Amino acid sequence: MAVGIFDSGLGGLTVLGAIEKRLPELPLVYYGDNAHAPYGVRTADDIYDLTTRATERLFDAGCDLVILACNTASAAALRRMQEGWVPKGKRVLGVFVPLIEALTERHWGDNSPPREVDVKHVALFATPATVRSRAFQRELAFRAIGVDVEAQACGGVVDAIEEGDLILAEALVRSHVDALKRKMPEPDAAILGCTHYPLMAETFQEALGPRVKVFSQADLVAESLADYLVRRPEMVGPGTEAGFLTTGNPRQVSTRATQFLRRKIDFVAA
Repeated sequence: MAVGIFDSGLGGLTVLGAIEKRLPELPLVYYGDNAHAPYGVRTADDIYDLTTRATERLFDAGCDLVILACNTASAAALRRMQEGWVPKGKRVLGVFVPLIEALTERHWGDNSPPREVDVKHVALFATPATVRSRAFQRELAFRAIGVDVEAQACGGVVDAIEEGDLILAEALVRSHVDALKRKMPEPDAAILGCTHYPLMAETFQEALGPRVKVFSQADLVAESLADYLVRRPEMVGPGTEAGFLTTGNPRQVSTRATQFLRRKIDFVAA
């Protein structure tokens, strides 16, 4: 009874790994659109088209519930999909909600008026498309007041991670943190707003300093999914086979994914 996980590339494997740890009996079908990664530099319409195509493929694989483990897709496509595209009996969820729940310490279903929260100054590190969408700020404003969010578009980081150049990725992270701190010298918290970024979590923390609480998505999404399936068990689809699909070169993607998760991963053509 499979659940689908979608990402533009390999970053969503951080979410998959956390879900596997939290829900070890749940079959997961992963779809990486590696042929078109990264999404962070694409237009909103392009991201929407690619995301709906991938989600349709996961529906075909027996997944009634699909997690967009891609912040760019969640920011640029999810609302439009939910308002007019998702078929009856299917669900598509994003990765912003668990982060905002953790930041505001309130459940998503809590529709009381926005209120003050402990965190006042938040640094958001994300792809250019996620930053342009202002989706995180919009959703946060529904639930919290008095929170200053400074966003930093982290160009090049996803590309470096996808290519396996972690030295370049670390250098880029430090550069982007320096740029953010010139705008917000003392953030209380930092959001790693891309599922690739947990691979650089230690570098972000070192560059930001020990007093900044860094929120990473993978574990939060896994816990949120576990809670969702308790409330909506019917959303576990009819698929029973776990698997890994890619629009890229399966052999190359499998090699990189094996390095990411530190276990053998075999992708097949989507």
